[in-house]
Amino acid sequence: MPVKKAQLAERLAERFGVSKKQGAEWLDAFIEEITKVLRSGDKVNITGFGIFKVADRKAREGINPKTGEKIHIAASKKPRFTPGKVLKEAVKG
Repeated sequence: MPVKKAQLAERLAERFGVSKKQGAEWLDAFIEEITKVLRSGDKVNITGFGIFKVADRKAREGINPKTGEKIHIAASKKPRFTPGKVLKEAVKG
């Protein structure tokens, strides 16, 4: 069963003995900081956990599935996450 953002915030609050609201604020701040760094074009490396980075996607041709018509898909950027060694080992079991 997936763990939702509110549940993560609650776990943080319990772990650090703070309110659920404070846990949610900490989680929001963490996500916001990662987003800011990625938006600036840099990457976030959390040793053992993984690397958050932005990957460039090249422009390409695609096909509209409804009409079969060829369409141009513009270049774009996409967030990527590469798990670190500690995380890989933890989920390996």
